[in-house]
Amino acid sequence: MAKWFNQLMRFGVVGMICFIIDYTLMIALTELCAVNYLFSSGISFSVSVIINYWLSMHFVFQGKKYRHKTTELMFFIILSLSGLFLTELLMWLLVEKTGLLYRLAKIVVTLLVMIYNFVTKKIFLENKTKN
Repeated sequence: MAKWFNQLMRFGVVGMICFIIDYTLMIALTELCAVNYLFSSGISFSVSVIINYWLSMHFVFQGKKYRHKTTELMFFIILSLSGLFLTELLMWLLVEKTGLLYRLAKIVVTLLVMIYNFVTKKIFLENKTKN
C-alpha cells in the first residue's frame, strides 16, 4: 500500500508540473494570442502530454520490460488522446452549458481527467509483476 501511495504522490507531482505548463500555455494562447479556448486547451494539453510521458515513465511508472518504447509511447498517446477527448467534452459542457469561466472549468476538468489518467495508465502501461 505504501508503494502505491508513493507512486500516486509522484504521479501528483508530475501532474502538477504538467498542469502548470498546460494551464499557463492555455491562458497565454487564449488571452495573448486570441486563440479560442477549445483550441488553446487542446494545444496546451497536447504539449503537456509529451512532457508528462517523459516524466511519468522516468519517475512514476515502471514500463513493461517486453514492450518496445515506441509501443509504450503509442499506448500513452492513445490513453492521453482519450483524456484529451474527455477534457474537451467537459470543458465545453462546463463553459457552454453551465456558464462556468474557462479558467475555473480547466481546474475542475484537470482533476477529473487526472484520476482517469492515473487509473488507465497504471492498468495499461505498468509492469504488473513489479507493483
